Amino acid sequence: MGHEPLPAETRIGHVHLRVSDLDRAITFYRDLMGFDFVTRLGDEAAFLSAGGYHHHIGLNTWQSRGGEPPARGTTGLYHFAINYPTRRDLAVALKRLLDGDWSIDGASDHGTHEAIYLHDPDHNGIELAWDRDASEWPREGENLTFARRRPLDFEGLLAELEEPVSP
Repeated sequence: MGHEPLPAETRIGHVHLRVSDLDRAITFYRDLMGFDFVTRLGDEAAFLSAGGYHHHIGLNTWQSRGGEPPARGTTGLYHFAINYPTRRDLAVALKRLLDGDWSIDGASDHGTHEAIYLHDPDHNGIELAWDRDASEWPREGENLTFARRRPLDFEGLLAELEEPVSP
């Protein structure tokens, strides 16, 4: 049975997360992650975005108010990724987290992209990422190869902040 593949321009539009404390989650995604607050539905839901989109992050307490994070060994969200348009944007995101005393869980250079891993106050996994140009992605023949344990060059990444911003 054949199928028509998705168009290359297809992307994940937003992620909607169950949280235990709406105000705490808004503060994290607005103040530490840098998203713009869009709107709130009382004490039940809130929506945040980047660049005027209707929402990239949805937060709700419909079934989770006061709840605990999922126990280890259960299924669910591993992480969602936020892809930044430039390497400098990734550096700005990292600096915002460090300035806010938020710890990260790990980081890697996967060859295709650089990634920083952390979790939000409800222990939802987040990957902050910057993609290299596709022409630079490592390949073996037609297949992509991912570097799993290559360390991220934090010094080089943070040096991006010292470069002048191009217009």
